Amino acid sequence: MTRELAMLIMVLIATLLITAGVFAWRRRTKRDSGLTAPVGEIPAGATVLAEFSGLYVATTRRGEPLERLAIRGLGFRSRADLIVTTHGIALDLTGKPRLFIPTGHLDDVAQATVAIDRVVERDGLVRVSWRVDEDSPVDSYFRAQGASARAVVDALRTIPHNLLPVHPQTTPGSNA
Repeated sequence: MTRELAMLIMVLIATLLITAGVFAWRRRTKRDSGLTAPVGEIPAGATVLAEFSGLYVATTRRGEPLERLAIRGLGFRSRADLIVTTHGIALDLTGKPRLFIPTGHLDDVAQATVAIDRVVERDGLVRVSWRVDEDSPVDSYFRAQGASARAVVDALRTIPHNLLPVHPQTTPGSNA
């Protein structure tokens, strides 16, 4: 086999893989087109309880930490600031409008170890379980910098009037 033929084969394989990836992402985007990110500002009168900088990892189907959702604004990993308020959680992703998840949509917070394309030390991720709408429960993962995942979870549990249950460490996405 000549060098040129080997190069041509490699280019064809690369083109096929890229085409398959684009096709798969478009299919996923179409599948998740009914889900929308909760774009909005922090409500007037809300008090900021804590702020954390870090990395937004992914949003997945509830209990399926390896099944990324292609929700516009939440489809890709990004640097992020997580703001805990008395009315819910604000998430500022780099280059995106602010997202705000009101307290009434929050179901649970816990620590996790695994999310799509990210495995960290035991309980190094923050998992926020919430509802996009009544029929769409999801989990969003955040990796804090400058604070432990435990500190972020503890801050999230201080949101007044929330019904976030305290679970043992055996939560979805907590086993590598």
